[in-house]
Amino acid sequence: MRITKTGLKGIVVGIIAACGLFISGCGYTTRSAVLAYRTIYIEPFINKINITKETDVASRYRTYRPAMESDITKAVKDRFLFDGNMRPANKEDADVFLKGELAEFRRDILRYTSNDEAEEYRLNIVVNISLWDNQSNTVIWEENSFTGDTTYFTRGPAAKAEDAAITDALKDLARRVVERTVEQW
Repeated sequence: MRITKTGLKGIVVGIIAACGLFISGCGYTTRSAVLAYRTIYIEPFINKINITKETDVASRYRTYRPAMESDITKAVKDRFLFDGNMRPANKEDADVFLKGELAEFRRDILRYTSNDEAEEYRLNIVVNISLWDNQSNTVIWEENSFTGDTTYFTRGPAAKAEDAAITDALKDLARRVVERTVEQW
């Protein structure tokens, strides 16, 4: 059997079309799994870090960065806008609303130099969050100790300022909050 150039083109086009149908049927999507909810209201996060609490060996001095709860609220709103699955709205118009509180801000040393100076840190921003149905005022899901984190070096070629590291941790936390809300695993 002899295949002409035109016949070969037809076979290739057919194979490509079949592969396209096969791949498109895998069930992957970039849209929300929570189709019933289209809009969300993000309540301003509340600071629940008690920096006046006495410390002991088990709980070290609590650190805090002023207005961090406002930064978290802004980062989460920005991430919902970027994601596009749920549109931020006023509380009266929203299908659901997200409540959150800043529970902890930790800065832990991961690595020291030979002179016992801190060289690498891990930042953790810990929040307690819950998603509520606005119509029935019931909890859809709730997560305590939900964490966004990052690590950074204070010296060397990978050095980063603490402000930049906090921004990275906020972005990580916001990404995780949006994924938890939208994907509903």
